[in-house]
Amino acid sequence: MTTRPGGRNESVEESADRRWTDLVQEVRIAQTGAQIMFGFLLSVAFTDRFARLHGFDRSLYDTVVILGAVATGTLIAPVTYHRILAGQHVKPRMVHAVSRLVGLGVTLLALAIGCALLLLMRVAGLGWGAWLVAGLVLAWFASCWVALPLFVRRHRDTRSDDRSTPAPSEGPAPSEVPAPSEDGEPRPSRDRVGRGGRVR
Repeated sequence: MTTRPGGRNESVEESADRRWTDLVQEVRIAQTGAQIMFGFLLSVAFTDRFARLHGFDRSLYDTVVILGAVATGTLIAPVTYHRILAGQHVKPRMVHAVSRLVGLGVTLLALAIGCALLLLMRVAGLGWGAWLVAGLVLAWFASCWVALPLFVRRHRDTRSDDRSTPAPSEGPAPSEVPAPSEDGEPRPSRDRVGRGGRVR
């Protein structure tokens, strides 16, 4: 049992169990978004307007579908990880690997959303403005998903460093230090002088 940063008194296995539970909750949210978008993209191929896509727009649609499929598969990977490695006593390493997979899946999902938005804006007739809209949306994703959490973590690390820095020790006030006597011997302090001028 070790005390980890943040004041948690837990073992390595307990920490891995807690982090795995948090990962499962995160994956559920990301999977829902990826599956809804991927299902929508698959249904587009069966519409009448899809037959009128040519050139760059058709290639862009193919790219969006591939990104959506890869993102969905990446975000479902933690299920197979747990199924294959359950009971093998490798959960700390499994949590580390799955954390990277979730990050990759979220990145692919953001790219798929950006490309899908670009395709929709082009079909709607926005022209070159579609690139601007897609770029702004991706920049917003980067700010909310990456920049803001990093800022919070950096602010927390700064506060932790301030708390861990010991305060400088204060020496005795100049008035409390006894001045030497005329013969060079130090005078006794006031708390050592009793009644009648006797030194205790």
